[in-house]
Amino acid sequence: MKMSRDPQTPISYQLPEASKVMLIIRNATGQTVRTLVDARKEAGRYEVVWDSLDDSGKEVAAGMYLYELKAGDFAQVRKMTLIR
Repeated sequence: MKMSRDPQTPISYQLPEASKVMLIIRNATGQTVRTLVDARKEAGRYEVVWDSLDDSGKEVAAGMYLYELKAGDFAQVRKMTLIR
């Protein structure tokens, strides 16, 4: 079993009702780095872990990133810092 040494960031969200959910990691210039969720989800609490890899499986550089969460009419952007 391979042990991951990549930094991991858990991102939690809760849905009051079933919704189409998009959870996207973006770099400081707004480019999409990784799409973590792009699916319809039932109401409930969810946790997704970003393993500091991009969509092609490559490690991303240390720095500031944004995660964008959209669910139904709700949209939120939060900052996070990746430290290696």
